[in-house]
Amino acid sequence: MVRNTLALFAQTFGKRLLADTAASPLSGIPRTVGKCLSSGCYVASSCFMALAVLFAPSAHGQANEAADRTESPYFYLPGGDPGVDALPLKSTDVEVRVAGVIADVTVTQVYKNEGARPIEAKYVFPGSTRAAVHAMNVRLADRLIEARIREKQQAKQEYEQARSEGKTAALLEQHRPNVFQMHVANILPGDDVRVELHYTELLTPESGRYRFVFPTVVGPRYNSPQSASAGEEWLAQPTLPEGEDSPARFDIRVRLDTPISIKEVASPSHAIATERPGERHAVIGLAAQARQAANNRDFILDYRLAGDAVESGVMLVRGGGEKAENFFLAMVEPPAAAPASVITPRDYIFVVDISGSMHGFPLNTAKAMLRELIGGLRPSDTFNVLLFAGSSTFLHQNSVPATQENIDKALRIIDNNSGGGSTELIPALRHVYAQAKPEDVSRTIVVVTDGHVSVEREAFSLVRHNLDQANLFAFGIGSSVNRHLIEGLARAGMGEPFVITSSGDAPAEAARFRQMIASPVLTSVHAAFEGVETWDVVPEKLPDVLSQRPVILFGKWRDAPEAGPKQLVLEGRRADGAYRQALPLLEALEQGGEQFSALRHLWARQRIAELSDQENLLGGNALRGDITALGLEYSLLTQYTSFVAVDEQIRNPRPGAAATVNQPQPLPQGVSNLAVGGAYVPGSPEPQTLGALFVTLSMLAMIARRLSRQRRRHLTL
Repeated sequence: MVRNTLALFAQTFGKRLLADTAASPLSGIPRTVGKCLSSGCYVASSCFMALAVLFAPSAHGQANEAADRTESPYFYLPGGDPGVDALPLKSTDVEVRVAGVIADVTVTQVYKNEGARPIEAKYVFPGSTRAAVHAMNVRLADRLIEARIREKQQAKQEYEQARSEGKTAALLEQHRPNVFQMHVANILPGDDVRVELHYTELLTPESGRYRFVFPTVVGPRYNSPQSASAGEEWLAQPTLPEGEDSPARFDIRVRLDTPISIKEVASPSHAIATERPGERHAVIGLAAQARQAANNRDFILDYRLAGDAVESGVMLVRGGGEKAENFFLAMVEPPAAAPASVITPRDYIFVVDISGSMHGFPLNTAKAMLRELIGGLRPSDTFNVLLFAGSSTFLHQNSVPATQENIDKALRIIDNNSGGGSTELIPALRHVYAQAKPEDVSRTIVVVTDGHVSVEREAFSLVRHNLDQANLFAFGIGSSVNRHLIEGLARAGMGEPFVITSSGDAPAEAARFRQMIASPVLTSVHAAFEGVETWDVVPEKLPDVLSQRPVILFGKWRDAPEAGPKQLVLEGRRADGAYRQALPLLEALEQGGEQFSALRHLWARQRIAELSDQENLLGGNALRGDITALGLEYSLLTQYTSFVAVDEQIRNPRPGAAATVNQPQPLPQGVSNLAVGGAYVPGSPEPQTLGALFVTLSMLAMIARRLSRQRRRHLTL
């Protein structure tokens, strides 16, 4: 706005001044004076032209459609070529099968060309960050075209070649872990093209509830010219205006099949209709009144499996093909509300960072949070505190009862530390894991740090290898927390991350943490397979079963050579004694089949996620080869692989005349038109622009004074 206002001022004022100069009575002045004034007018006009250029809207500020489409989403405008169908996506149907904690999803997108010219359709759509997209096919009339997984650039080349040859083709690319784009080339007038996507994902519980989310719309993204992704075409997606529903029909149907009884099913996002054919089965769909404008917000389905006691289940599937890999998933679900009689004794070790980077606000905030945590312990609990910087020191040789006297002493010692020294996190964690722990005690390690270390990989590995010794939760404290460390520790410890950026957040986060770990119901958990051999098992060690956290175990298996019953034996300790449950595998295998085939893709997706995390630590694309190999072997869409389907028939004899159509999306519910695509305008002029303004205005003032003197001299003559 500053640029535009100044440009208008420069242009208007310049024209006015030049007009006044031209109209002044100078016709009778001497030739030398006329030349001088002529020269002055030239300088003035040149200055105004320079000023107009300086402050005119830049290439980022041009209000033409081409510029807007490269910088931000733009509104879909009906009209244009009457022979081109600008809305080729007609419907999206979603079929979901949830097997315990695994969602297997089929998305069917129907594209139809109702115009008079061949088109290429492009559609940007969202997905889950945990989705493992493992298959795609295209149905064209009576022909089924199977998509192939390819290295990303190779897939794009195959698609572009097919498009230029007039063949109908489809390309699926991943732009972000949760943003995908479909390209469908050479859709002829009257064509009905059905594209099917298949993906699977692991559903993890939050506060005792499982949640399946199907994202329906990619919200408009502002594309900053300074961003590294400024040239990415998908960011300039068209958007329908506020209040205009998408003409594309949307429907979703979910079938729940779980090894444990379903206790509750609900949707906070849509009105649903639910059928319950059995206690372990449910079928959910959109209620009739919810189908209108159902695709302008995420579809969310919550369900709860927890009952009144610890329950366990196992799912198995046999693989086919040459490799014939078999996969399993086992789960131990805590009760919804654990009675005091089954809660095991609790021991807490607080690992507190008092290094130099924690000095001041971070350590003060950490102290406030620790007062909430330690002050909330029960008298029957035990605890200890390890303070670490360059070295680490326990307050007590062994954990002590959480009496008021011991709590007050711990808080006084913490308060007397102001922060200083280096941050040796790994030796501190090793010091804690070396502490002996009774089998019937549930130990929880609470790490409090700003995370300003570079040993993330070592820390994650150490936590994963000691899951059977202690639960671990990490609190990131400060205004610039190393979230990668905090979130990575949470994943490795199968917990949730906690980040506190102000002292006022400490009570709420401490309360959330206490609720999560308040009721350990099973400790020293061990899983043993009899009659089968297992490998590539994740996690390597099992943590305690907490009231808000089930334990999930998955990996590969094969038949053992020795005879005997095939079963999974889960053991552990509760407050009232030993726990043991044997789950027959043959029965689970008979109940498996296709509904559990997603376990194969889940395992590979988990491995790819681990490699991607490691690659992010190393920087660049250091593990591109390993990720690409897994994507190709297990037919998974990744940042380095794409799906491409090509019909071998040449259907469009004039592919160069085909129009490209970007399918518009509705605005997300609650988002206004203000979110969409004005041209880029800086909030204030840059320093070099202000300097140019000062010089230009100084020159204008000098010219104005000169003209004034010459006008007065002319009048005296």
